Amino acid sequence: MSQRVTVPAREGAGVRVQAGQSFRVIDVEGRQCADLFAFCAADVGEYASAEHTRPHVNRLFPQVGEHFVTNRRRPILYFAADRSPGFHDMLVAACDPTRYVALGVQGWHASCQENLLAAMRRLGHDRVEVPQPINLFTNIPLVDGRLEWRAALTRPGDSVTLRAELDCLVVVSSCPNDVLAINDQHISPLAIDLLD
Repeated sequence: MSQRVTVPAREGAGVRVQAGQSFRVIDVEGRQCADLFAFCAADVGEYASAEHTRPHVNRLFPQVGEHFVTNRRRPILYFAADRSPGFHDMLVAACDPTRYVALGVQGWHASCQENLLAAMRRLGHDRVEVPQPINLFTNIPLVDGRLEWRAALTRPGDSVTLRAELDCLVVVSSCPNDVLAINDQHISPLAIDLLD
């Protein structure tokens, strides 16, 4: 039995996940990137950290069976299963208003940074660090030392499953970037299934 939380297109949603509980992040319609953040429930100053995870696993992104660790080098999420083409990223920062100005967008544009902050406010935390996200389903390979911004390759229903190693506040943002190719320039919803 699972409980589903919908992440509307261009928005974010947050959930509380207990240590030992698993959750699944699902690309509902396909070709949609998901920015995933995880904060320790007991102290949101400790969070899943890309820069600490990379040396922990000695690769740019963990493989199934490995951990994501916090900025205090403690395991926070276990990568349990990957039912997607397997393209994910931990190099690119969350999109933010400044990024969209630089990309030539006029006026306000939804961003993963704002989605994170709004979701954490709903979970009772008015001020948090904006960490480097775990960019699920995100196809930005390194080619000759340069980032290539390619469309996500996920199909409808593709997913990853993670297990919380600490009591967590987990936020997922449906990345609203419709300027670059990463979401195939069509933003769609995601879902979080909380598993028993």
